[in-house]
Amino acid sequence: MLKQYSFEKTAVQTFDDKTSLAIKTEDLQVFYGQNHAMFDANLAFPKNQITALIGASGSGKSTYLRSLNRMNDGIATVTGKIWYHGVNINEPGVNIYEIRRHIGMVFQRPNPFAKSIRENIVYALRANGLKKKAELEERVEQSLKGAALWDEVKDNLDKSALSLSGGQQQRLCIARSIAMAPDVLLLDEPCSALDPISTVKVEETLLELQKKYSIIIVTHNMQQASRISSQCAFFHLGHVMEYVPTGTMFSNPQIPVTQDYIAGSFG
Repeated sequence: MLKQYSFEKTAVQTFDDKTSLAIKTEDLQVFYGQNHAMFDANLAFPKNQITALIGASGSGKSTYLRSLNRMNDGIATVTGKIWYHGVNINEPGVNIYEIRRHIGMVFQRPNPFAKSIRENIVYALRANGLKKKAELEERVEQSLKGAALWDEVKDNLDKSALSLSGGQQQRLCIARSIAMAPDVLLLDEPCSALDPISTVKVEETLLELQKKYSIIIVTHNMQQASRISSQCAFFHLGHVMEYVPTGTMFSNPQIPVTQDYIAGSFG
């Protein structure tokens, strides 16, 4: 039987004025009909760092993540503020397609288009007005290199993306996202369907990408969170319970529910 925990939280970490923030939320709440799924999430994410969101299934991690680029529109009611470049992008009338160009997302299972490797990259670029072949080819190479996939596929760009391995498909999805030159990259358990070798390649890719992008990743893998993230937020039943540097989260969690989760008592 699960313990009953109080929802007394530690102070959510804040950043001084010298820290550049990629995105932050104020009093973010999410409702699926009458179900209150996310409560008062106040989080700020520093630029060019990897932040991990951890917690048991149903804790609200993915619900929160999907809110950051309005992926919950039409599915849930999201209240509160999402600040990006000084604009509350949770306001009505904001162009959500423009938001998603700047805040990209990679999902749990690889979802390449049933097209060639090249077309997976250029399809959205063409839709956004980039037509010159030389520019498109340059963007294909740059994004595949950024996702550490170029050397593996450069001679087979017209091959179906569906013929790639699962790990390669996931890195192609990362390349597809960064081809749009986003500022922020959201990843929802991107390695959960991958083998350990593919997982290592994706993690190495993310560690390199943080030099250019601000990355927020949902993961059930606490070892992964400890390996690649600088900051870590622990979610429990729709509440953000702790948000601290990753080293602190795993060496000195402050409240019983976090301590028990880190110790493997549930989740």
